[in-house]
Amino acid sequence: MSTTPEPAAPDSPRVLTALAQVEQAVKDERITAGAAENIRCWLTEERYRDYRDNVLRHIDEEQWQKLDDVFWTIIPFGTGGRRGRMYEIGSNAINDRTIGESAQGLADYVVSYHGGKKPLSCAIAYDTRHRSRHFTELCAEIMVAAGIKVYLLDDYRATPQLSFAVRHLGCDCGIMVTASHNPPSDNAVKVYWSSGAQVLPPHDKAIIDNVMSCQEIKRASFEQAVQDGKIEVVTEKIDAAFLDAAAGCSSPGPRDVKILYSPLHGVGEAAVVPLLQRDGFKNVTVYEPHRQPSGDFPNVPGHVSNPENSAVFEKPIEQARAEGFDLVMATDPDCDRLGIAAPKTTDTAGEWGTFTGNQIAALLANYVLDKAAEAGKITDRSYVVKTLVTTELVRRIAAAHNARCVGDLLVGYKYIAEAMDREGPADFLYGCEESHGYLVGSYARDKDGAVACMLASELAAELKAKGQSMHDYLGELYQRHGYHSEHLINVFMEGSEGMAAMKTLMKTFREAPPTSLGGMKVKQVRDYQNQTVTTIGESSESSPLEGPVGNLIIMDMEDEGNYVAVRPSGTEPKVKFYVFTRLEAAESQDLASASTKLADRMRAIENDVRDFARVSVT
Repeated sequence: MSTTPEPAAPDSPRVLTALAQVEQAVKDERITAGAAENIRCWLTEERYRDYRDNVLRHIDEEQWQKLDDVFWTIIPFGTGGRRGRMYEIGSNAINDRTIGESAQGLADYVVSYHGGKKPLSCAIAYDTRHRSRHFTELCAEIMVAAGIKVYLLDDYRATPQLSFAVRHLGCDCGIMVTASHNPPSDNAVKVYWSSGAQVLPPHDKAIIDNVMSCQEIKRASFEQAVQDGKIEVVTEKIDAAFLDAAAGCSSPGPRDVKILYSPLHGVGEAAVVPLLQRDGFKNVTVYEPHRQPSGDFPNVPGHVSNPENSAVFEKPIEQARAEGFDLVMATDPDCDRLGIAAPKTTDTAGEWGTFTGNQIAALLANYVLDKAAEAGKITDRSYVVKTLVTTELVRRIAAAHNARCVGDLLVGYKYIAEAMDREGPADFLYGCEESHGYLVGSYARDKDGAVACMLASELAAELKAKGQSMHDYLGELYQRHGYHSEHLINVFMEGSEGMAAMKTLMKTFREAPPTSLGGMKVKQVRDYQNQTVTTIGESSESSPLEGPVGNLIIMDMEDEGNYVAVRPSGTEPKVKFYVFTRLEAAESQDLASASTKLADRMRAIENDVRDFARVSVT
């Protein structure tokens, strides 16, 4: 009978030789000091014994660049959980150890937090990515071993369905195995609390502390746990209940619209199509080249299934124009984000255009608030929610409907969820963020691509009945509230050098920000990390800033409504620059002229931002 050989002992000649090679590699600048420190841990500490031989093999083969990539840091928890590139070893990679630590840390904290006072449970779901099912079984085994019952959505399902399941089943926590719209190489776990929202303070720090101190990962048998009822498959039950809850957010109106929908090789078809059918849409077609669930995203440009990228709509639009569709929609692989394309006019065979996340946020906000007003549901307590980097057009639309706007929030839908519970879910009308995330109703605490598809379809049908295009409808909002134009600039900074460059760049913006951008003077800098507002000019002064605490800087220009926000991404190795421009309503009546003026302004600001960033990190 064959047995698995024991891994090399930490004090064996092979390991000692490898440790010396690591030291020499640091001296030769083939790996960073951070990578060397983490490699030492994986070679010498008992908790990493199962990975030791694989690390040794990489050292024997002198795969220093790979070792530096996967060990230079410890993969962190960001705005969307723990996310990164998959690789079999490494503290900076997604693998059985880093996923296992995440689940074990969550399990340990949940058990400790409740102190044996009640039976515990966790809902788990997964998407179409490579190894998602494998990581799901791993997380379930860890939860069961900790004495936590698992409710499993055992098929490809949407992230908002996991959020719903946590709430619907009264779970103490939840895990979604997905890397959202990241490349095929990536995977992740999103960790949810009993509210159905991703974990927030103080739970997030406590969970991270447990993850970082995790020594042993304890696992039960998956098959045995299913037989014993400790893992219960609830896919059909949650599908039915989720459909009821989401459909309850619909509004009456026309339904005569021809829809082409793409799940971008993800989970969306199981959530979106039944919901649209329940809402009365009879002419819904799934775009066939994007239909097959696949972690490779084979038929999407660049193999990146992101509805924020207008390129994913090019081929579907071709079919839509040829076959007379009125609307094209796409959701990302875990179906929590929505992208839209529609004809520029009522001629479906004519020119089409996509919408940015901010534009969709405004379109759906106005639709939801119009319907709420018609139904008499807007009170002095009613509110919408958005983040600090989401268009201020949403705030102006809310004000026009006599609704409040809670908009002083950091990036991450968990902060919108937190605001919903703080302000009261009964008064919540709508939540949105610029990265194509939208929600109505209180059934979930995360953005929902399926319900957003329903709202967009209802709006498209209503506009079609009036003989109006969605682009014309957006133009009316600009004329009423002022032309708003926003743009996102991503500056990628990968690896350990990139992390250092990011820190340098953010430090420069805080200590020596640009005095002008795009020909407009910078009036003040809002620093949400240091909680200060600093005026820019000869008499520079700082005052306290009220608001959330986070690594976000906003530079306000002299002309109101024109500003630039900058923050490091919480899920990818890049710095994000959000550029906001606006004209007053009086300047926005000629839409073509206003569009040209803001496009020129945007281009000038972007050039200055890129030049400043380039100089600051070199």
